[in-house]
Amino acid sequence: MSNNPYILLVEDEESFADALMVGLTREGFDVEWVADGVSAIEVFERKTPDLVLLDVMLPNMSGLDVCRLIRLKSEVPIVMVTAKTEEVDAVVALELGADDYVTKPYQFRELVARVRSVLRRAQARNQDKAIKNVPSRLKAGDLVIDQDRHEVLLNDQLIALPLKEYELLLQLVANAGRALSRDDLIDAVWGTDYVGDTKTLDVHIRRIRSRIEDDPQRPLRVVTIRGVGYRYEV
Repeated sequence: MSNNPYILLVEDEESFADALMVGLTREGFDVEWVADGVSAIEVFERKTPDLVLLDVMLPNMSGLDVCRLIRLKSEVPIVMVTAKTEEVDAVVALELGADDYVTKPYQFRELVARVRSVLRRAQARNQDKAIKNVPSRLKAGDLVIDQDRHEVLLNDQLIALPLKEYELLLQLVANAGRALSRDDLIDAVWGTDYVGDTKTLDVHIRRIRSRIEDDPQRPLRVVTIRGVGYRYEV
């Protein structure tokens, strides 16, 4: 059995998929191709890919819906591919839990670099899931994070958070009252070798605010520190 990283490629354009499979195989990956979202979910549930390379525009089920369904049950790395020039698909993909994205047309070397970077971050995360120097139970005012149960409670009400939002909020609450720089937060949650757009952080902060702030447009818990980053107020 091969020790190469196994990529599930979800792409409906056969000629494009054929070229990608050849290129990725030459780069040392094992690649399996499916052409639609429904097949992607079926293969994903039968196998355990190391990474999903997922096109947004797919027949039967969109790539965004595939990403959402995968994230309900798995932390497997997902790199989204979109042919659109607008940022909306990329932003939605990140909100749904994608690790990174590329926009067509792109350079193959860029795609490979992003795939390798995402895989490295996932490997590092798996090797050390416990967040160092953070108690198993944190409390900041009316918000409680229970790491043992992987739960966030606000006023005793359970708040469901995707993994990246949970990890980001955990870092903020663990350092409540202290301003954390954007670089510190990205390093802590995405890893020191992250090469993606820093807008990823802002997207996740907005999503956190939408879940825990009474008025997300005027946040009182997760506040912006101009020129620095963010701080959780206590």
